[in-house]
Amino acid sequence: MMARARIVTMAGTPSLARRLVGSPGNALITLLLAASMVVILPPLVRWAITDAALFPAVPESCRAVSGACWSFIVAKHSQILFGIYPDAQRWRPLVVCVILLGLLVFSVRPRAWQPRLAIAWFAALGLSWWLMAGGAGLVPVGSDLWGGLPVTLILTVVAIGLGFPTGVLLALARRSTLPVIRLLATLFIETTRALPLLSILFIASIMLPLLLPEEILPDKFFRALIALYLFASAYLAEVVRGGLQAIPRGQYEAGEALGLPYWQLHLKIILPQAIVVVIPALTNTVIVMIKNTSLVLVVGLFDLISSGKAALADPAWSSPSIETYLFITLIYFLLCFGFSRFADRLERRTKVPTK
Repeated sequence: MMARARIVTMAGTPSLARRLVGSPGNALITLLLAASMVVILPPLVRWAITDAALFPAVPESCRAVSGACWSFIVAKHSQILFGIYPDAQRWRPLVVCVILLGLLVFSVRPRAWQPRLAIAWFAALGLSWWLMAGGAGLVPVGSDLWGGLPVTLILTVVAIGLGFPTGVLLALARRSTLPVIRLLATLFIETTRALPLLSILFIASIMLPLLLPEEILPDKFFRALIALYLFASAYLAEVVRGGLQAIPRGQYEAGEALGLPYWQLHLKIILPQAIVVVIPALTNTVIVMIKNTSLVLVVGLFDLISSGKAALADPAWSSPSIETYLFITLIYFLLCFGFSRFADRLERRTKVPTK
C-alpha cells in the first residue's frame, strides 16, 4: 500500500513543463514572463554590472560611467553601517555586529537551547553596551552618536528578547481567572495594539521629557528601546494567547490529574505545544519588528536608513540614492529572510505527524 501510494503521488505530480505550458493559461503567463525578462534584464545588467563603477572608490569613477555607482557604497560603507559614530572608534560597533550576529547564528541550533544560552546573551548585550558606550578603558561615546546596523541589531534583539517572555506572561495573565490581573493585562495589550508605533515613539521622545524630571529621564535611545519593547510585548502576547486557545482542554485536565501546579503545567505541557502552533505568526511578528526598527529615525536616532541619508549628503558625490537604498534593502532582506528560513526549518522540525 505504501509503495502504491508513493507511485500514485509521484505520477500525479505535474512536471515542470506541464506547469509552464500545460494549459493555454499557463502558456500565456509563461510567454509574458519570458518577454518581460527579455525586456527588463539586459538594461538592468548593463546598469548594475556592465556600465557600473566599482573601483577606484572616488567620485570621478561615477562621473565617468552611465551605470550604477557602486564606488559610493565602497567608499561610504562604513558610514552607512555605523552612522556618525567616530571614525577612529568604528571598530567597536563592528565588533558588536560580529558578536550579535554570531550569537544569533549560534542560537538557531536546537542543541544550543540551554539555560547557559540566556547567560551568553546577557553577557553579549553587556559587552555590546560597553563597546558602544565606552568607559572602563574605552573612549566614551554618547548614544546620540550611535547609528546604523548596531542600533538595528540592539533594538531588535532587546525588544524581541525581552518582549517574548513578557508577552507570554501577558498572555497567561489575560487568560487568568483573577479579574484584576485579567483586566490589567487586557487593558495594556489592547491600548498598546490600538496605538501606531509612531505615536508610541513620539510619546517616548517628546512627551516623557515633559512629564519626568531630567534626573531620571532616560536618553533618547533608551526611550525608543522601551517603546519598541512594549509594542513587541503586546503583539507577541496576542500571538501566544492564540496558541494557548488552540490547546485542547484535555491537555490541561491531564496535567491537573497528574497533580502538576500551575507553572509546571504551563511550562512543561501547555506552552511548548502552544508555541509550536504559532511559529508562523511569531515569525511574522519578529520580521515586522525587525523592519519597525527603521521607524526610530523619526525620533532622531541614526538607524540604517538615517545613516544612508547622512552619507548621501556628501556634496562630492552625485548622490547615488538608488544604490544606497539597494544596499540597505539587502541588509534588511538578509536579516528577515535568514530568520524566516530558520523559522520554517524549526516548524518542520517540530511538526507533529497527523497519521
